[in-house]
Parts: sequence; structure tokens; C-alpha cells
Amino acid sequence: MPSLTSTAISTDFLTKLGIKELNSGVSTGQEWIEAGGEVIASYSPVDGQLIAKVSTATREDYDHVMEKAQAAFKTWRMMPAPKRGEIVRQYGDKLREYKDELGRLVSYEMGKSLQEGWGEVQEMIDICDFAVGLSRQLYGLTIHSERPKHRMYEQWHPLGVVAIISAFNFPVAVWAWNSALAWVCGDVCVWKPSEKAPISAIACMNIMAEVLKENDLPEGINCLVVGDYKVGEMMTTDSRVPLVSATGSIRMGKIVAQTVAARLGRSLLELGGNNAIIVTEDADLNLTLIGTVFGAVGTCGQRCTSTRRLIVHDSLYDTVKEKLTSAYKQIRIGNPLDENNHVGPLIDHDAVNSYLHSIEEIKKAGGTMLVEGGVLEGEGYESGCYVKPCIAEVAEQYDIVKHETFAPILYLLKYSTLEEAVAMQNDVPQGLSSAIMTTNLRSAERFLSHEGSDCGIANVNIGTSGAEIGGAFGGEKETGGGRESGSDSWKAYMRRQTNTINYSTELPLAQGISFDF
Repeated sequence: MPSLTSTAISTDFLTKLGIKELNSGVSTGQEWIEAGGEVIASYSPVDGQLIAKVSTATREDYDHVMEKAQAAFKTWRMMPAPKRGEIVRQYGDKLREYKDELGRLVSYEMGKSLQEGWGEVQEMIDICDFAVGLSRQLYGLTIHSERPKHRMYEQWHPLGVVAIISAFNFPVAVWAWNSALAWVCGDVCVWKPSEKAPISAIACMNIMAEVLKENDLPEGINCLVVGDYKVGEMMTTDSRVPLVSATGSIRMGKIVAQTVAARLGRSLLELGGNNAIIVTEDADLNLTLIGTVFGAVGTCGQRCTSTRRLIVHDSLYDTVKEKLTSAYKQIRIGNPLDENNHVGPLIDHDAVNSYLHSIEEIKKAGGTMLVEGGVLEGEGYESGCYVKPCIAEVAEQYDIVKHETFAPILYLLKYSTLEEAVAMQNDVPQGLSSAIMTTNLRSAERFLSHEGSDCGIANVNIGTSGAEIGGAFGGEKETGGGRESGSDSWKAYMRRQTNTINYSTELPLAQGISFDF
């Protein structure tokens, strides 16, 4: 277990979150069961130190969890939705109590800045608040019938067991986006967190267990199964799981989509992004600079909404290039638990190798490094996961530019007309987030119109990252088409039922059909 140093977190700190030296990776919500799978270790990319170890789920463990979840669903679905919302409200209050500790753990295990670690827990709190209100607003429609003395309406019912597969870059928030909504909808959840950040998931389970025990609720409402892709396969092939919500790479998403579709189940996919900011000739350059730098280097470029491409009008290109180069010189890279630093490490050495490979590919394709990249060495960088945010000037969108590299690499491109810029932005396989920096109303509206951005998120005068939970989050094309969090995303976790009631003494048929005998 780590000792209290300038970079590590104390054993007392971990004990408060219910973390041991060796943890079970299988929980039915209130009790941890002895997992029979291999043991994996979570090392912090901050300093390379071991945080804790976790035993993973076997097939037998998974089936045990599923049996508990199915049984719990029968009880949970019968609780009135506002009562389910009350449980979520209590969890949100617990998160407020643990915000500092959990945020620090997220920062230490994943490597994002402490501000972003706290921000991730705040997202969890926010979605709990949203879900509490939603629990009294699971509305259906009343529809006028063409038949006399008939009433039609629709209502929504819970699906059952929702499987949640989350990624390392947001080790807790995206799970909360799904689980908070699923719970108020009457579903129970089985969570497979990323094996790169399992300790934060165990902490979340321990916090929720307090709420479930205090309310004398059954096991199975909130479950955990830690493991690799094999656990994911168990979920995607399992007919007991009507909905699989998966966040991760496009490659993974395609496998999930095909597997779940083969059994006619539902999938909710949040996959890759290759997000661009268009800078028009009349843009506010202060906003542009702040939005671009945070979007490109925040979470060390490991957000699905990270800014990958900056498409600049030729009249401003040299000015933006100069300001951007100057801004990158001021970026402080180091221990993310030190609030003076802007950028922490990449998640692991595989991510570092992917970053270095992409830089090589940029140079081979003809790109020029405006701000050079590289791996940092020396005191404070012993983990080998700290890299330099870099900027590449590219004359066109080479294959490497259209590929999402989960690292702080920003591509700088030039355009002449807005039509050209929008076409350039849309000319990638992904379609998650996008932005335009402009003070021209017409340019903004064209960007948001049918002929504008093809992404699920399109912003004006803010960057591509930092979405609020009130709006539906998700993207088009190879981003998967899923929507999570706000708006009416709750409908993904329920099944729709149309009802017709005849309160007459006759049985007229629809479409005027006559059937007499």
C-alpha cells in the first residue's frame, strides 16, 4: 500500500474508501464475494506505485451476480419511481461527503489533474440530482383514438438488468451517468469497470453499499464484476441482459454492437471522438485560446471529447499559431495532485507508445511539428508516463489525422471558406463533439444547421470538451449513436408500451374494418 508522500495517497485515505491491499472484484451490492479469477494490480501512472490488487470475476462469479441482480429487479421495479429517486438522492449526498477523497483517488489512479478528479465526482453528484427530479417525470403520452369511447396512452417500464462497461479515462462518472438513470427507471445494474482503473470503482461500490444497507434493500441492485474482455463477452452474449451500455474504443464498440444485435438485444454505445474547433476570421481569440488548450491537453488528451483538430481561417492562421505556441510553453506538466500543474501522465506505457507512434506517422505523412512532443524523464517523471503536449501543422487530413490517438496531439489546419472548414471537420469517421469560434451570427447558425456539423455535440464559442449533464451526451457515425446523461436519455433504459382501453359496450375495429358473425 502506498505511504503518504507528495505524490501518493495514504493507507488511512484508502481505508476510508474501503480499499484493502487485496480486494475482491465481485460484489452483489452490499457484500463482496471471494472472486476466483486472476489477480490484477492497479499501478498509478503518477509515480508508478502500486495502489492495490483486485481479484477478478470467473464465469461462476458472474452467474452468481446475475442471479442476485435478476432477483433484486423483481423487488426494485415495484418501488415507486420517486422512492427509487430517494435512494439516488442519498447516494448523491454520500458522494458530497466523499468528494475530496474519491476525487483524489480518481486523480491518482487515472492520472488526470486533481481539479478534473474532483470535477468527475461532481458530475456524479449532478447526475444524481438530475435523476432525482427525473424520478417524478417518467412521462408517457395520451393519444386520441379514432374509435369512440376508447383511450390510448403510452407508458414506460423498466428493462431489467443493465450491463455497464466503462473506460479508464472517466473511471466513475460515466458509470454514474448510466446507473443513476437506470436506477430511477427501475433497472438494476451490473458494472464492468476498466481493468486499468478498478480501485476507483470499488470505492464507488463501497459508498453505495452504505446507502443500500441503511435502507434495508436487497443485494443485486448495484453489482460489480471486475475483469478483462472476457467479462465483457459474458455480458454481451447474455440474454438476461436486455441493454449493454459500453464506453470505449470504436473497435470494442463494433464487437459489442454486433454481438448484442445477434441476440436482438439493445446496445448504448459511446465510442471514439476526433473533435475539431473551427476558428473564423472574426473569432474572439481569447476564448479560442482557452478553449483549445484545455480541450487539447486536459486529461492529457484522454477524453473522448478532447480537441484533436484546430481548423483556422487563413487570415488568422499565423496569429493563432503564434499565440498557441506561446501558450503551450506555459503548460506545467507533473504530478496531477499538485494543483499548480495543468497536465498529468498518460494512463500507461501502451498509451505512451501509441503517442510516440502517432508522432512518427505524422512526420512520415509530411506534417511539421510546431511544438515537439516526447517523453519526459527525470525527477517526478519516474513512472515513464509523462509526455509533452504537442502541435503538428498538417496541410491535409492524413490517415493519422483521421485516426483517434488518445494523447495530447493537436493538429493545426488552414481553410479559406466556411463550407471548406465544415467539410474538413466532418471528413472523419467519428462524430462526437465539435465547436466553432465566431462572433458572426450567420456563421454560427450555419454551423448548427443541417449543412453544418455532423456531430452529436456542436458548440459555439466554447470548446469541444466539458459537457454538462443536463444535455444528452453522445455522437454519430463511428461514435456509436448512443445518448447518455440528460434530456430524454432515460428512454434508453426503459421499454415503451402502448395501451388502448375500451370503455364502451361495443368493439369497433381500427381503420373502420367490419368483422361481423
